[in-house]
Amino acid sequence: MPDAGPAPLLSIVIPVKNEESTIPGLSAEISRTFADAPFPWEAVWINDGSTDRTADLLRNLPAPHRFLAFDRNHGQSAAFMAGFESARGEWVGTLDGDGQNDPADLRRQLDHALATGVDLVNGIRAKRQDSIIRKISSKIGNGVRNWLTGETVTDVGCSTRVCRRAALLRLPFFHGMHRFLPTLVRMRGFTIAEIPVNHRPRAGGASKYGVLNRVFAATRDLFGVRWLISRSRVWTITETNQR
Repeated sequence: MPDAGPAPLLSIVIPVKNEESTIPGLSAEISRTFADAPFPWEAVWINDGSTDRTADLLRNLPAPHRFLAFDRNHGQSAAFMAGFESARGEWVGTLDGDGQNDPADLRRQLDHALATGVDLVNGIRAKRQDSIIRKISSKIGNGVRNWLTGETVTDVGCSTRVCRRAALLRLPFFHGMHRFLPTLVRMRGFTIAEIPVNHRPRAGGASKYGVLNRVFAATRDLFGVRWLISRSRVWTITETNQR
């Protein structure tokens, strides 16, 4: 096998489903953003059962871009987790595949994490480029989630974030977990911070979620997450005689 080179400091995980119109521009933007980075990096794309030209486009991306392909559509949470498991970096950055997230924010978030020592830096979409209905439903949903889980995360739904891979691999997996990532990371005893990030109009394609299916799915999952938090325990080993 050819030498894979030094392990990256940052792995960027991007789930995609039928994003043929955004992949060329987003992949080029990621490459430009990290071209002068003082550390090795990689981008891990996950093809979540696309039926358009997404697979062909991913096959032709140059290193350090690489991809995984699911046998069929399994959803964004499965795609993110597969990317976390495949990532080689100490840190993982996440982006949506629709071009609304700005890759440049990942560099700022990584710098913030390294400077402060926190385990996850989540984004806050200060100027959301979404419809008024989506903004209102997201604000209400975020408030309800915080109320029921006892959290204070400003923008749980923001996909622009950087987190230690070790923290992500300790999270319980379930369909829909991507909606609660900062909450689940904190539940496992890790620390989080938040900084404002850029948010842009969709570069192409169509949203995979409507307002109603977001509400129903998230509400069901919310009570499961609340139960997980109530039953979770975080411990510290103070002594051992293991050799």
